[in-house]
Order: sequence, then C-alpha cells, then structure tokens
Amino acid sequence: MIQDISKYGSRELPDYDICIIGSGPAGMTVAAELVGQGLRVCVLESGLTSVNEHGDSLRVVKSNGIKIKEYSRERVLGGTSTTWAGLSAPLDEIDFAPRPWLSHSSWPISREELAPFWEAAAERYRFPPSSLFEASGGFGHLRRQSGFRPRWHSITEKIFLAASESQNFGKEWKHIFEGEGHDAWLDATVVELLTDDTGRRVTAAKLRSRNRQGFRLNARIFVIATGGIENARLLLNSRSSSPSGLGNQHDQVGRYLMNHPKNYHGMLHLSKPTGDLPFYYGCLYKGFAGYAGLRLSENYQAENKLLNSYVRLEPLFPWTDSEGVEALVILAKHSAFLMRRFTQRKSEELVALRDYSETGDDSDLQNARKSLFEWIQLAFKIPLHLPSVLKYLQYRLITKAKPRIKSVRLRNFMEMEPHPNNRVTVTEDLDELGVRCPQVEHDSTEADRRSMIELHEVLTREFQEQGFGRLETSLGKTKPWPIDQEASHHLGTTRMGEDPKTSVVNTNCRLHHTENLFVAGGSVFPTSGCANPTYTIVALSIRLAQHLANDVFKKQAPST
Repeated sequence: MIQDISKYGSRELPDYDICIIGSGPAGMTVAAELVGQGLRVCVLESGLTSVNEHGDSLRVVKSNGIKIKEYSRERVLGGTSTTWAGLSAPLDEIDFAPRPWLSHSSWPISREELAPFWEAAAERYRFPPSSLFEASGGFGHLRRQSGFRPRWHSITEKIFLAASESQNFGKEWKHIFEGEGHDAWLDATVVELLTDDTGRRVTAAKLRSRNRQGFRLNARIFVIATGGIENARLLLNSRSSSPSGLGNQHDQVGRYLMNHPKNYHGMLHLSKPTGDLPFYYGCLYKGFAGYAGLRLSENYQAENKLLNSYVRLEPLFPWTDSEGVEALVILAKHSAFLMRRFTQRKSEELVALRDYSETGDDSDLQNARKSLFEWIQLAFKIPLHLPSVLKYLQYRLITKAKPRIKSVRLRNFMEMEPHPNNRVTVTEDLDELGVRCPQVEHDSTEADRRSMIELHEVLTREFQEQGFGRLETSLGKTKPWPIDQEASHHLGTTRMGEDPKTSVVNTNCRLHHTENLFVAGGSVFPTSGCANPTYTIVALSIRLAQHLANDVFKKQAPST
C-alpha cells in the first residue's frame, strides 16, 4: 500500500519489523531486497509521488564554502533518482586501501568483498555489469578502434557508464508495496528517533505531516536512508537520550563530509583535428552511454601522495553550449517514446555523442524545476537558436559525416579527502515542521587542490609526448579556486569503521552504540574516490538487506 499519512485515520501507525526512512536508491533497494522475506516492511517518504511546495520547503540548508544545490536533495518518492542522469562507475582499488598520506583513509571492507554486490546491482537494478567497465573488454574494446591510442606513463583511463534511460527508483519499484505487509507512507517526515532510557535501542520514529499532524511508528529495526546531509541531521536532532544526538558519543556524526567538486578548467588544442573518438568523447554502446575519464595511475598517486581525481574530455562542436541544442536534448530525454525508439533503432550500433548534454553530468538548466510555462519557454529556445540546432540535427540524425574537432575542454571532478572539519551540523533555525535546519561547512583542502593541479601537469606532459595536442591550463595560479561546483554527492557524514572514536557505523552499517539502527547510503563511505556513488550505494544497500535478512531476522535473502 502507498498511502498519504495525513489521510490515515489514526495517529498510531501499524507496527513493522523494519522501518526504512527515505525512498531514494538506498531506501528503495533495501525495501525491494526484503520483499518476500516474510517481514513487515515500510518505507517513510517525506514527500509525495510528485514534487510539491511543502516538500521543496523542507530542502532548506545553509552552506559555507561549496554551495549545496537545492535539487540535490529531493523530497519525493524515488528521491534524487528522479533527477539524476544515471552515470555510474565502481570505486577503485586505491579508494578502499589505506593511504598513509591521508588521515582517516581506507574502508573496513575490501573491494573484493563488495564486488558481488555490484554484480547484483547490475542484475536487478539496471546498472552496467562489471564486464562493461573492463579496459580489455566491454566498453574498453572501443579504445582499440580509436584513432588515438596513447601509451600513458602516469595516467589511467576510468570508464563511466549510464543506462540510456536512467533509473527512477520510485517509479520502477513502487510495485513492491502492492503486497500485504509492505507499505510506503507519504508526507511522513521523521523529525526524531526516540530511544529507550539507555539509548541502546530505537523504540519509535516520531513523524509529522505537512499539516503538522504528529504520528508515531514502532518497529524492531530502523534504517536511515535519507542522504548524506539528512542522515546526519536526523541523528543530530534525535536527542531523547543524549543532548549531542543519537550515535554522537564521540562527536563523529556529520563530520568527514565529502563531495566531488567539479567545473571546467583547461583547454586542449589538438595537433590535428579529430573526428569521433567514442571511447574518450563518449558514445551510446549496448544500451549504455559512457566515456573514459583520465586519472593519475594508482602508483603515481601513492608515490606523490595524491588523491584520486579525474578529468573528462569534452569536444567542442560548432553548437557546443547552445541553449537551443540543450533545450532540444532535454525535451527528447523527457519523451520516453522518442528516447526508447531512438535507442531501439540504434541498439546494435555504436552511436557517438554529439553534445555534452546528451549524457552524464546534467546542467542546471536540465535539473531546474519547471512549470508548464517554463517548459514552453524552454521549447522556444529551439527556434531562437535555430542555426545551431539545425547543425546539431544534421550531424545527429542526417549525415554520416563526422564533425572536425579542433579543441577539447576539460571538465574536472575532484576527490575530497575525508577531513573532520568538512561537516554537517544543525542550527537553532527551524524549518516548517519545527525541526532544526542543517548547516553545511565544506570546501576543498590543499591536498585536494594539489592533486588536481598535478593531474593537469601530468596531462600537459603526456598529451605533448603523445603528439595529441597542447593543454592550456593555469589551474595552479587561478584564484579563487575555479573547481567549486558541488556534484550533489553528499558522502561520509556517518562513516563506516571499526573504531567508534573515528566512525559512526560498523561494517554492517549499524550504529556502534545502537542495537537496532542502521544507515544506508553514501553517508557511510569512509572515502569517496572519484566515481559517481549511486552504483556503490545500491551495492551496499543490497549487502545491508542481506545482513538484515540472514543475520538479524534469520531469513534467506536472494543470493548475489
């Protein structure tokens, strides 16, 4: 059952075995994995099935340093999967390993331990299988067909892929609530978790609806899955047993916030014009859109004490940055019929990308909330930029000729070190439901910036050695630091670890000092790497659900 909580006739909700707070990729995955296990499971969603004014008002956050975007924290069934572009990649070996040059680095679980759960995410949630990320096969075999096959010395290529139709976890998995004992409560904002006198067990979730009605929900197990900022906020606002917040005995909740700061900087002037380089510039391949980014090799990172950042190569077409072309791409993406027809027709072909907006990291124009009038305004951008649109359509749909590319710009994505001063706290300001608002303080550190500067310097040398082109960059001298846009990847605020003094949850994602409270999502990441995190978030959520079913409730979970 999916039901608006404000229309329920009682303040006392049914009791459940497992209560999952949040309906984004993490929460919906945990719920979907537990269906059929003989457990009573509910999901609490602060929003409704579509965005609304009240849900938007609850996204308020104050931020210093890197500014947090509003649309990075959606209050709607499906969470941020309703806005994301679907780009993903597994984390790298170095992301899990101890890095002595970084404080608070390494995961308490290995990459090998997580590998089967990435495979399960591919099988059940439409992520790319691991074979597609292989350099020697899958998407990697496109490199051998490329006119540019460099022999890198200190550079490694990393593949990023997105399903041609990105996953919307709210739409794709709402059917799980059709069965008896599986419920989704909408307009159900959890304002506090209540505990017993010892603080060792959560006894109930305290909820409020948009009309400020109060509710109480009891469960045996609780899972918080509301995103990196909101996970920390809920714990810090749950003070029934401790004035510092639930699980915050050692002042660790909210600390080590990481993101993937991004922006343009650097222009590669090619020695000779190129046509398509699908492996590097991007393409549609076997139902996935993707490209290879460039990062420093792991040996080079270790020798020089650097982080795992990367750059994406974006070719400059005659129509690049045309709002008319971007408007056309946005409208096409929102037409499921057009997109499915196009991808079905091209399913056996390798289709080179013809604009940055076709896949990957979406722009503010694509993500901005749009009324009917704003959709009409968007459509009018097409005739206003008609020459660029026609040129784009010529190369996209009509001619088989390849555009001559003379310059390529760099889009930079940084790994942030897990620094305790990058954090989420709560203020005395209250939101519409009377809950303390989050305050985010985070910015890139000297180590973060030095790593990206070094990547640019190495690329400058290697592009020249390969005869590919001249990289124009002034990253080491530019002030203020130009790579300053957030990627909406809020990670690390309830980090996983074995020591309660430096982490919030254990290796099973359970709060160290609370027996029946678990955390799902990117907030448990000890380090962030440079990969878009949702693939790993879903893998960890499958792992958590299996632990709950097998070890906590002694049920048989689907094998990975």
